[in-house]
Amino acid sequence: MPKLVFFGLDEHEQDVIWRAFAGPSGYEIALHTEQLTIENVSLARDADGIGIFVLSRITREVLDRLPNLKMIATMSTGFDHIDVDACRERNIAVCNVPRYGDATVAEFAFGLILALVRRFRPTFERVDRGDFSRAGLQGMDLSGKTLGLIGTGRIGSHLARIAHAAGMKVIAYDTRPNPALTEEYGVRYMDLNDLLSEADVISLHVPYTEATHHLINAERLRLVKPTALLVNTARGGVVDTRAVADALREGRLAGVALDTFEGERVWIEEEFAGADEAPADELRDALESFSLLHSDRAILTPHNAFNTREAVERILATSIENIKAFFAGNPQNVVAGTYRMPAAAPTGGRGA
Repeated sequence: MPKLVFFGLDEHEQDVIWRAFAGPSGYEIALHTEQLTIENVSLARDADGIGIFVLSRITREVLDRLPNLKMIATMSTGFDHIDVDACRERNIAVCNVPRYGDATVAEFAFGLILALVRRFRPTFERVDRGDFSRAGLQGMDLSGKTLGLIGTGRIGSHLARIAHAAGMKVIAYDTRPNPALTEEYGVRYMDLNDLLSEADVISLHVPYTEATHHLINAERLRLVKPTALLVNTARGGVVDTRAVADALREGRLAGVALDTFEGERVWIEEEFAGADEAPADELRDALESFSLLHSDRAILTPHNAFNTREAVERILATSIENIKAFFAGNPQNVVAGTYRMPAAAPTGGRGA
């Protein structure tokens, strides 16, 4: 009977997981509200499979304490919170959720764009104080402006559709251009530096890898228009938070909206209650992100782009399917290279 241990589940999520695996299903399960850390990894000591969200970090040290582990179901598309190389060495399957919120995240990103161009933050703050003056709250139209998409996968493609419907011109940078976007929505692909120079709004939709670490940095921010807006709903490490804070303070960037940002785990207390102390560089990043909150041209949200009722249900459903498929001998949604299927046992017969 496989033992499954889940981390980071709220009450509703626990109910869904319990109904899927409890009873005569052939699984032993344990459910926990806290994220998985090195301090509580003993809770999964005998686990054959674990279910986690992105805020649980799976390091070599964690894996060393999980000798029976065969698979990890990450309830996310991204998997940069997991040491994939260490899993590959141990032949531990990492199964993710490739599709759950293409429209969900794209809609949130467009919402952040609207919030910046129409100055929602200072507007709401002013009204909260009982001040209904419109002075300094003038925004700008999006129709006719240029959206620069960095990454045109499923989420970026959906945002291209939304922006096109809003009357925006769309330009894009991607190592794998999508001809359908050009045909249907007039998306023009170009070099990254050219995009940064031309775009009125820049929106990031790339995974976090060594190649995309600080893709938006101080050097590249010098290319953008001083009237440009930057939105990140991808991963925090794609953007150099300190460089963005400097550009905003110096008037070289008109506005920024970050749903993910470096040092975010320091601030999202309910997600990291009981976690190990953040390292010094992460604390520095957190202070930079905190400094952005003092600007009415910046919006920070708590890694919330995915968080709709429908998207969470899709995440849970796919993660449940991933676990059942793996232990039934038919792995699905396995991150490339993390798992090798055992060789089939030879069949008997003449000459065997």
